[in-house]
Amino acid sequence: MVEGERTTGSAIDGVARKRRPRPNLKTRALGYLARREHSRLELERKLAPHAKSSAELAAVLDKLEQCGFLSAVRMVEQLVHVRKSKFGSRRIVHELREKGIPENLIAAALPNMKETEHDRAREVWRKRFKAMPADAKELGRQMRFLMNRGFAADVIHHVLHHADEEVT
Repeated sequence: MVEGERTTGSAIDGVARKRRPRPNLKTRALGYLARREHSRLELERKLAPHAKSSAELAAVLDKLEQCGFLSAVRMVEQLVHVRKSKFGSRRIVHELREKGIPENLIAAALPNMKETEHDRAREVWRKRFKAMPADAKELGRQMRFLMNRGFAADVIHHVLHHADEEVT
């Protein structure tokens, strides 16, 4: 090859490239599920552009659920486990609803999250601020931070008004 000459996308050094066949829906779905748990709704959204019909897509998702590859219960457990160290139950519940998780599974996970809500909020607050608010402006800032993280108002109030007793 002469300097400055470009190769085309179809041939490199005189050898034609073979096109890989496009993966089918099941293969794509398994690839997504290998990376992390997905809800049925999430997979449906990701696979829809590649499906020939909605019936084909529904059949693939049904088969994945029957085989145990797609599980809403596992999805809830995984998401709660990953998110609970940074976020409150309100934010986690909102995210589960956005992902199309059934309300009965959300309701089942909620009591476990509520049990540790105060401790988790205190730990999130402690990592971010480490000190009690000095004035009303700082109090508002800390409250907004915890609210954006999905903690309930009563939990935030308890953390910010009783944190000085717990700070060492």
